Amino acid sequence: MFPPPTFEIQLLQHGRRRIAGVDEAGRGAWAGPLTAAAVILPGAAYGDPRLLAGVTDSKRLSAAVRERLARRIAACAVAVGVAHVTPREIDGLGMAAAGRLAMGRALERLAPAPDHVILDAFPLDDASPFAGRQTALIRADASCLAVAAASICAKVARDRLMRLLSGRYPAYAFERNKGYGTPRHRAALTALGALPVHRYSFAPVRDVRASSRLALAV
Repeated sequence: MFPPPTFEIQLLQHGRRRIAGVDEAGRGAWAGPLTAAAVILPGAAYGDPRLLAGVTDSKRLSAAVRERLARRIAACAVAVGVAHVTPREIDGLGMAAAGRLAMGRALERLAPAPDHVILDAFPLDDASPFAGRQTALIRADASCLAVAAASICAKVARDRLMRLLSGRYPAYAFERNKGYGTPRHRAALTALGALPVHRYSFAPVRDVRASSRLALAV
């Protein structure tokens, strides 16, 4: 059972009514986007644990349960925003800046806008319009209900996109590995080379591309 969302309840008691939880998915993958979701839950979700029973850190849930809970979150939430950062943006910015960009984009898609933002470990950039009303907490997805909901929405959205990419590039088994570094993914990368959806700045992909260039030069 999810623990009582103490910090969010404290914010509600201090007059914050639109609390956005933010989380991301795909940080360690070799391919595909970095995806962030932002979720504002109604006050009733904090008073009645049955409303979003089962919502927790997405990594603790099966794919089928995440899909079911994502539908329930979408039906219950005041607002949900989902955004992606492309592999080329990740390569150009680095992961830390790409994460802030993804979270900022997700927050911008919320209507109404939040009056406080809770993030899982990584704060927004000081230039963000939400920088003055944010709290970054370690393992927020395990203690804040809105962040747990965002973790589910981000994971489900990214997994759906990776399944679509799998239809375009079946040899890489993105429907199974979701772009992460499994043995089959590594074998396809070595045999067939890097795709436009790979993150070229990541060492396994960078090494394969370097080897390909070397082979062409010989």
